[in-house]
Amino acid sequence: MILRLLRLYPERFRRDFGDEIAEAYREATEGAGRLARLREGCDIAAHALRLRLRVGSAHRAGRLLAAAAPFVLAAMGARAAFLLASTLNRAHVTGRSDIGGPAGHFLLACDLLTLVGVVVALSGRYALGARSAFAGVAGTSACLLAVSLPGALEMPLEHAAYLAPPLLIATLPLLCPADLRPSHRIGSTAGLVALLIWAPLSVVALALLDADGIAMFPLWRFAVPVAALLVLAGRPALSGVRTAGRFALAVAPFLVLGHFCGVVGEANAVPCLVLLAATGLAVRLWHRGNPGTAGRA
Repeated sequence: MILRLLRLYPERFRRDFGDEIAEAYREATEGAGRLARLREGCDIAAHALRLRLRVGSAHRAGRLLAAAAPFVLAAMGARAAFLLASTLNRAHVTGRSDIGGPAGHFLLACDLLTLVGVVVALSGRYALGARSAFAGVAGTSACLLAVSLPGALEMPLEHAAYLAPPLLIATLPLLCPADLRPSHRIGSTAGLVALLIWAPLSVVALALLDADGIAMFPLWRFAVPVAALLVLAGRPALSGVRTAGRFALAVAPFLVLGHFCGVVGEANAVPCLVLLAATGLAVRLWHRGNPGTAGRA
């Protein structure tokens, strides 16, 4: 298996470091089960892919991905929370408990997996969380594709294109170089468990508040999870956004996923852009007032 994995690397890198990688793989998998070998193999394949795409920590693209990764995850989590809250709100208002039958329940499970994965990743267990979040988004796309197959020929092109951008965005955190991943934010297991309980309960509360008429416009349902997840990402995430390019890459997932959620459109695109520009200016001024923070990023 390791020989096949080594072929994924660029030839020069394989020649210089192939023996070292093979030895590390043998040590890590000696006496290990099938799941552990699969996990190590996935790590090697991901590392090889990052080198092929020139998104390692030594490359500018890799550093850009590392700076944007917490924001990409936050956007994914906000979309999942929005979809969960919208579904629960609709079920509560209409009094229907089936939530669209088996497909609806599967979509709920995928959105929950995405949200939990994002929370786990932002709390510091990055690899497990990013993979779980990707699995949730991939499951959602696969389910929607399966449901739409009978009428695929009549499906408008823009509806078919809906499946690709969320999946592409969910891939970006997986490409973040391992040595540039966000550090631990929640150190204890008890803190992580409390956070994992809080996240879905907050989504339920948001859905019920909507049902009572307190927040009956969709943007609110998207903005609240965004704010909560950005707080979880914390100051280290903001410290990595030091240039206009990094800021643009950080905010793009919110705009794209917000658009596909139906909360960012022609009616509010300009206010959203103004708000983002003001946020970027505030972050820029904050970095100027805290030069040591920028130096550590």
